[in-house]
Amino acid sequence: MTSPTVAAPQGRALPALRRLGAWVIAVLVLALVSGPDGSSASPAFGFTHSILRPRVLWFLLIAVAGWALFEYALPLLRARSAGALGRIEGLSERAAPLAANRLVRLAPLAVVALLAIVIPPLLSSYWQNVLVQEVGVYVLLALGLNVVVGLAGLLDLGYIAFFAVGGYLVAYFTGRLPVQPPFVLNPFWILPIAVVAAIITGVLLGAPTLRLRGDYLAIVTLGFGEIVYSVALIKTDVTGGDSGAFNIPHFAIHIGGLHYKWGFNPLPYYWLLLVFIAIVVAVFLRLEHTRTGRAWAAIREDEVAAQATGVPTVRYKLLAFAIGASTSGFAGVLYAANVNFINPASFTLQQSILVLVLVIFGGMGSIWGVIAGAAILMWLPEALRSLVAPSDRFIYYGLLIILMMIFRPEGLIPSRRRALEIRQAEAGVGEADAMGLPKETQV
Repeated sequence: MTSPTVAAPQGRALPALRRLGAWVIAVLVLALVSGPDGSSASPAFGFTHSILRPRVLWFLLIAVAGWALFEYALPLLRARSAGALGRIEGLSERAAPLAANRLVRLAPLAVVALLAIVIPPLLSSYWQNVLVQEVGVYVLLALGLNVVVGLAGLLDLGYIAFFAVGGYLVAYFTGRLPVQPPFVLNPFWILPIAVVAAIITGVLLGAPTLRLRGDYLAIVTLGFGEIVYSVALIKTDVTGGDSGAFNIPHFAIHIGGLHYKWGFNPLPYYWLLLVFIAIVVAVFLRLEHTRTGRAWAAIREDEVAAQATGVPTVRYKLLAFAIGASTSGFAGVLYAANVNFINPASFTLQQSILVLVLVIFGGMGSIWGVIAGAAILMWLPEALRSLVAPSDRFIYYGLLIILMMIFRPEGLIPSRRRALEIRQAEAGVGEADAMGLPKETQV
């Protein structure tokens, strides 16, 4: 019998070479993007002067250095840090690895949190608007959808409809729609109303449909999203139709001696979003490790087995749907109050698919991965604005996603469970898809 130690290095080397290839392709795309443009007289000028020039050697050097850093240097540094912590006096033999793992996990988060606080005030108002309207709002949307898709394993293609619920509630209660409300509210106080309304909408949609699974559930949620979009477009006497709602007022707080009003300066909205995202992350992290989180994991991995062991699957799926919907409605209020305008074009099927892409790219089930994926993918088109023609911009956007799915299908920062499932599937042990059968049982 062949010893498994002979094949192990090859098994480790192949993913490493794949990651090296991904680095090389990524920097070659970067070299192409940052190079000169072509012209009608010489269509290949941009390619030849970007790739077929000595400058490309610097990009290849960056690729090799980045690959070596993440493949060897950082793992070695983490191992040495763990060893150093193990020698600290007073740490027990079992406590030292735990302290090392905690330090390794918290250090990057502390750096990111510090950058999120320090950098935005130094940016121009344009990039501050990008942080609010593109990055911040879509991070909230991705966090909510991650509960539905990443934790509970439910494919929701109509998720943006709850975003529309929050947006149109702001327009309604501020008197910006053809139908007038019974009383006018400041958008800040519409936040809890939007959360409750989105939860009710999610329950009304989920109660009759969540007994469905897989593609059937996706089709139903797709239909729900299209219904909301069509109603917003057609019912001009209620929603304003294609013209939408204009002049939605900004947030304002008047409590006792505290009086503050948000305006066109995007930075106050950024701080507000940052606080809300921190609260949502803290709640979801806590929720993930409770009985509810474990029930979602069981449903995602094998709903039949979860139901057979006594998990009330419909109840927990409905709860995931309601929590995801509430986050989306919450984000809708923030978005509408910040941009002061909404119309049906803001709530199309493409937006639902975009949020789903953010979750998959970042890492389904991973809260930190979803945040990183949403931030990168929503920032990238704006970063390419000055470098790439508008007609070509999303070519590079799509190329990045394709490369990610080929070389790192578990996502940018995957959850441990998801990464393990994919590694086992690549090794021929079971399937990455929870509903799939192990290979030895398939006919």
